[in-house]
Amino acid sequence: MDSKIRSQERMIQMKVGLSVFGTTYMMGIHPKSGQPIITAKRLMSYAVEAGLEGVEMPLAVLEGEDIPSLAQYAASHQLYITVASGGYDPDKLKMAMDMAERLGAATVRTVVGGAGYGGDRRPMVGRWQSFMQDVLSGLAKATVAAEQRGLTLALENHQDVASEELLWLCEQIDSPHFGITLDTGNPLATAEEPVDFAKRILPHLKHVHLKDYWIYLSEEGYRLVRCPIGQGVVDFPALMELFSQSCPDMTLSIEVGAHEARHTRVLADDFWPEYPTRPASQLAATLRFVQANAKPSADWRTPHEKNEPENLIIAYENHQLLASIAYMQGLIRNYKAKVITIF
Repeated sequence: MDSKIRSQERMIQMKVGLSVFGTTYMMGIHPKSGQPIITAKRLMSYAVEAGLEGVEMPLAVLEGEDIPSLAQYAASHQLYITVASGGYDPDKLKMAMDMAERLGAATVRTVVGGAGYGGDRRPMVGRWQSFMQDVLSGLAKATVAAEQRGLTLALENHQDVASEELLWLCEQIDSPHFGITLDTGNPLATAEEPVDFAKRILPHLKHVHLKDYWIYLSEEGYRLVRCPIGQGVVDFPALMELFSQSCPDMTLSIEVGAHEARHTRVLADDFWPEYPTRPASQLAATLRFVQANAKPSADWRTPHEKNEPENLIIAYENHQLLASIAYMQGLIRNYKAKVITIF
């Protein structure tokens, strides 16, 4: 019997792409945008021109498109495609999977909602646990459809579900075709430190949203304000080290945060009743992180929140997007040439 430990060398092939959701005015998705909605082909072309390696887009961007032509374009430029869906209705998710299959996409991302932004579960008091049972039932059925199609269904931490609940769903569904889309900034909305969150869910990681935040303290907790990737509080070098070692083929979509600051009211008495029980040490570590990284008191509002003209909002989005692309391309360059040994 051969008792030697076998190992295998693998190149790190992580790909950085673009999600439409961080630049909703530029791309004509925001209700107040006067721009035409971006076409799927134009989004792909933008990604190629920017030196990116994939796109993430919702079904609305794909309506009326020549799908075989898009699939061919993506294949010829070696772009990954992630289809962005929502909810836990298996029939709706099957429609997104059918589109993913036609596009040659490997992953369908979804969110379940329920909570308000900033991790606010107060509207769901007394109903959160039954809601999560419905989520489990719907996602389990949808995962069967993903298995039949050879696709991956990846649930995002969309400032709604916490790491404990994501792990519970993964354990209950127990399929390699179901896992997690990690939004790197959103753990803060459920009062979790981003790198610690990533370590907990890493065995189930299927896709990543690259997002960063500035933190501003408030009387009830803190506000999360969008910023270019690499200029906020998220430790991206630490995350990239995790990804390169555990999932070197990971797809990562740049998604600058929303235009509305997310108020996480962790100091409010009624914030916590529907959250999982946690050790005090975990919350203390998160609050220390928040305090250490909070910016001085200032006007935290984005141009959108100040009701500035659309052209200024688009310029603001473009500046943050270009800064984010430059940062991530510089960071990932350090890993592209590496070879890792997997045991």
